[in-house]
Parts: sequence; C-alpha cells; structure tokens
Amino acid sequence: MKIQNGCLILITHILRFAFIFFKFIFSFEFSIMFHKLPQLLLVLILVISCSTEEKSMVTVDKIISDIQYQYAPDKRVAWFQVEAEKKGETYILKGESNLPEAVDALHNNLSAKGISILDSITPLPHESLNGLTQGVINVSVANLRSNPKHSAELATQATLGTMVNILKKEGEWYWIQTPDGYLAWVDYGGIIPLPKKDLDLWKNAEKLIYTKTYGHSYQNKNNGDIVSDLVAGDILKIIEEHPDYFYVEYPDRRTAYIKKGEADRYLLWLESLHPTENQLVATAETLMGVPYLWGGTSTKGVDCSGFTKTVYFLNGMVIPRDASQQVNAGIPLDSAGSFENLKKGDLLFFGKKATDSTKEKVVHVGMWIGNNKFIHSAGRVKISSTEPGSDNYDEYNVNRYLRTKRYLDQPNTGFINLKKQTIFKD
Repeated sequence: MKIQNGCLILITHILRFAFIFFKFIFSFEFSIMFHKLPQLLLVLILVISCSTEEKSMVTVDKIISDIQYQYAPDKRVAWFQVEAEKKGETYILKGESNLPEAVDALHNNLSAKGISILDSITPLPHESLNGLTQGVINVSVANLRSNPKHSAELATQATLGTMVNILKKEGEWYWIQTPDGYLAWVDYGGIIPLPKKDLDLWKNAEKLIYTKTYGHSYQNKNNGDIVSDLVAGDILKIIEEHPDYFYVEYPDRRTAYIKKGEADRYLLWLESLHPTENQLVATAETLMGVPYLWGGTSTKGVDCSGFTKTVYFLNGMVIPRDASQQVNAGIPLDSAGSFENLKKGDLLFFGKKATDSTKEKVVHVGMWIGNNKFIHSAGRVKISSTEPGSDNYDEYNVNRYLRTKRYLDQPNTGFINLKKQTIFKD
C-alpha cells in the first residue's frame, strides 16, 4: 500500500491540536477553544479524507495482488508486474504483462468497484519489435539469463532449433519465452528473430534431431573444418539426405554436414519413441560424469532439474524446468522414504519439510534407477544409493527426502508429450 505524504503531515497537526483540546478540557479556556475550533474541524475533515483515500488505495492494491496470484503466481513462467498510482480521482495503472486475460480481469474488477482508471500497462510482446515476436535458437546451446547482461545468473538454456516467443528487446538482448513457458534473456548471438513467413517455412521443413551426446557439424561431407558444435536434442533443417551424411541448414541459413549415425530424421525419431523405464535409465547413464552447471539443461552441463529435464526430453517429453516446478507435475507416490513402490524413471525430490511457520522448499531432484539407487547431478552426474552401508550411500539427501512423482505413462499431468503436442514442426 502506498501511504500519502500528506497523511504523515496530518499526524503532527493532530498531536498539536489534541494538546490544545485537552488543555481546554482541564483549564476551561473556552475562548481559546472557540478560537481553535475551525482549525480542529478542518483537521478532522482532512483525517477522514486521508483515511478514505488510503482505504481506496488498499482496495486497488489488493485487487492487483489477487489478479497476480490468480494469473501469474510464478513469475518464472507468467508475467504480470503492475502497480497503481493515484492522480486526483483516477488510478493510473503502470507496468507490463504478457497476459491480456489478466489485464482484462483487472479492468473488470476495478470497474465493478466503481474505481476510475487510466491504463498505461505495456502489453507484451512489445510494439517496438515490429511484429518480430518469434524466433529460433541458432547455437548448439543458448545461455538464457535472468537479466540482460552476461554477468547475470544463468537461468536456463535452450538448444539449437527451439522456437521461442520474443516479448521485448533491450540493446542486444531479447526477453523470450521457451516452449515450457520459462522467461529469460538471450543475447543476439543465440537467436534469430523471424517474420511469420520465414518461421512457417522453418516449422514445415523436414528436420533432424542430433542424438549423440556431443559432436560437430562440418563444412564438407568428409569432415574438414567445423561449422559448430552440437549436443543431443539439437534440431536442424534437412536439405539433403545421403547414405553417410545429412546436408543441413541452420536457422540463419548456414549449411553443414552431419554424420548419418549421429542424427535421425525428427519425425522418424519421434515415431520410434516408446519410452520405458529402462530407456529412461539408459539415457540418464549416457550423461554420467557431465559437470554440474547451475542453469544448465544440455549435455554440456546440467543442474539437478536440468538433468532430469534433458533425460525426459530425449525420450519425447518436455517437463517443467525447475525442481520446484517438476514436483507439481506427475502423480504422487512415496512420501515416507520407504522407496518400496518406486519404478525406474520416477523423480525423487529433496529439500526442507514444511513447519508451522515455513513452507516446504524443494531444492533438489534425482531419478530412480532401481536397486535402491538414484542418478542425479550434484557436482557431476552420478549414481547414489539410499541404502545405508553402500559405498555410494547418500545420507545427506536421504535425510532431506520429501517425495516421489511419476511421469512415465501418466497423461495430462503437467508436461508436454512431443507425440501429441509438437513444438518443432507443424
């Protein structure tokens, strides 16, 4: 709530005239009282007016807060940053949002209260983009940051060929939203903004997915000079297919050659996917030893949730980004720490349990691989055990275990199945 400065000044006047009032009561100085009465009445009127104004401001701020909680409770994936400033009898709404339905709801709620408003909320995507509101990631792994500068926190990553929404631009940085909804900044080198015509061409083109953990594309079919590095999950446009190689095009129209054994046609790869418990484990184990990287979601480096996200993506599922988001998807299983009913591929969550005064805090995630073991990124991707006495017993995480969730073969539980909801091709 914003407190008007005039109200603070009134406190001084109230104390001053209260002194005069009580002086009158105890001294019976009627002449003084009658002399000061108009001033006392004026103060009373101003106090009532100030109180009404503050209550009105409280109402507006409460409505804004309620809308934000309803439509954008997690600012990592939804943006509604709005405040109100009173000018006379009108409230000026300032800020920005990529949720037109939330702004409409705010208008309706304020109007229902009879509150006069002037809408100065900036809608996103920003009009300065001139219609270039979508783009494609143009490097093997783009680093997406929490603020538009290279020294900012690495929030997450996006791999080559990923189509993203562009919300605004500051200098050489674009604020984007990834297919899983995550909001972050990418520098100009990591993205190619495309007009709708070119984006449609990219969407409809035949593509491949790079399936090797790490590799390169080359300037000619016999290897030679490198065009770029590649990681598992990268998507490229196919120009030609030959027995030993693919001839491909990048979003910025660079061309290159990729060895046939390191990639598959995207649609064939997708059709071949029938994720099983053992396939999830096999995929996870290909990342053994990959270094821990805060914000990492690629085979170059992964944080704990970036690791589980990468494993599931390579099996055709786009799950939420952070551990605190992943725990809200899937179906709930064990929360007692018995681990008896778990299956390979289930996600284990760790952190701080809720208390009478604090909420539960999920800070780590790993994947169950059977035999009382789970694989996770902690320092590096490694396998730990829940069984005391084992060489790799992880007492620290066992003691902060919270619960397990299951994603595999669970429809409509908070993630994208690429077979049912394509994000790389129309």
